[in-house]
Amino acid sequence: MSERLFIFDTTLRDGEQVPGCQLNRIEKIQVARALEELGVDVIEAGFPVSSPGDYESVVSISKAVTEPVVCALSRALPNDIEVAAQALKPARRARIHTGIGTSDLHIRYKFNSTRDAILEQAVAAARYARNLVDDVEFYCEDAGRTDNEFLARVVQAVIKAGVTVVNIPDTTGYCLPDEFGEKIRYLKEHVDGIDDVILSVHCHDDLGMATANTVQAIRSGARQVEVTMNGVGERAGNTALEEIAMILRGHKELDLETGINTTRLFHTSRLVSSLMNMPVQPNKAVVGRNAFSHSSGIHQDGIIKLRETYGIIDPRDVGMIDNTLVLTARSGRAALKKRFMSMGVEMDGEALDSAYDRFLKMADVKLDISDDDLLMIAGKKSDELAPVRLDFLNVVSGKGVTHNALVRLTVEGRQMEAQSEGNGPVDAAIKAVKKIILKKMTIREFLIQAMDKGSDDTGKVHMQVEYDRRLYYGFSANTDIVTASVEAFISAVNKFYRL
Repeated sequence: MSERLFIFDTTLRDGEQVPGCQLNRIEKIQVARALEELGVDVIEAGFPVSSPGDYESVVSISKAVTEPVVCALSRALPNDIEVAAQALKPARRARIHTGIGTSDLHIRYKFNSTRDAILEQAVAAARYARNLVDDVEFYCEDAGRTDNEFLARVVQAVIKAGVTVVNIPDTTGYCLPDEFGEKIRYLKEHVDGIDDVILSVHCHDDLGMATANTVQAIRSGARQVEVTMNGVGERAGNTALEEIAMILRGHKELDLETGINTTRLFHTSRLVSSLMNMPVQPNKAVVGRNAFSHSSGIHQDGIIKLRETYGIIDPRDVGMIDNTLVLTARSGRAALKKRFMSMGVEMDGEALDSAYDRFLKMADVKLDISDDDLLMIAGKKSDELAPVRLDFLNVVSGKGVTHNALVRLTVEGRQMEAQSEGNGPVDAAIKAVKKIILKKMTIREFLIQAMDKGSDDTGKVHMQVEYDRRLYYGFSANTDIVTASVEAFISAVNKFYRL
């Protein structure tokens, strides 16, 4: 039977320390419930003594979730620990996370103290917290730069004082993977009672090694990892939850299991990104927009034949629908043919060869190949094949007025009209289109990019629309961003309208 690795999520504590990513209490509860559905073992809900808002958030999250342990951070100070314990009272399962800096840099310059004094304070804090709750985690801040012998002394002392979890953070993201793994092995071999507690690691990504260091620590004996969704966190961020979950899923030889429902990863990622107003970079591992996109012709041909040729993760395992074939000058005939088929254009033999030649010439001079471009290459006009077309759009919008949109579409030869209000001009226009297109659709991604510069800039809109558990992509460009948005939405709708 596989060993258990515990997932400690600190999106609501360390992740929220990113400037501009602060959440209100309602948003924190929303994220906490999503993390519970995802299957995390521990949610670090905040730092109660830091502010009344953080205190109330810990109280609210303690009431809102039932399955995960709810954890509150504190310094190694009696008042901090008391306030954390008070905030955690409503929690079904509560943990105080207390600790202190153990590196000589922290001891000398942050605390103006000595090793012996820090050791004494650590033990006192651990004992005090253990008297208030049954589950106590102790962090040795800057453990990555702490002398291993002294670190072992501190860890052994707090274990004797009653802690249940010991956290070894690479606070500054300094360690190399081999070095960090050796630190964990050293503790496993030199600390009495280390097997009676859970050994945890908390890595930062300052040098881009947070995930690598975390994996090396796991291989060396760590059985709890402290992570965040999308890797958000202080400075360059923390180890990404989604990366660890999929590494363990893909590398069966590690023989470890988590409680993570990986099919919820994409949904949770987008929720955190939206609420924190922090976009996920397109090339982000596991949950990025391009994580399952293939533009190389060789790769596209392989993916079409067998997903495993170039895809080590099945997109459905993380809650995405399918791989995306992005058409560029490096794409091959197989990808072009599949794209034509998705638009209802049958293309084979000499016709495909001829279309492919024309496609390559266009792709060399145009970065983005739209569906209209492909229809032109195929010798068709978009009006001939598109079941839904935008004929007229009028939007009333501005400060102090109700956002209202009137839309006229031609749907399979019939002209239809609808009007709707919305939270903004784009929302009103999309709602009007939905009144005409009576299908259950959800916009999963809506991205606007500038193509030029200036007030007359052309905006390019990329949209992902989910219908019947599949994602469809729409694109448009226009100097009017509302028009571009509606056209992109209709572009996606046309890919499934007749299904």
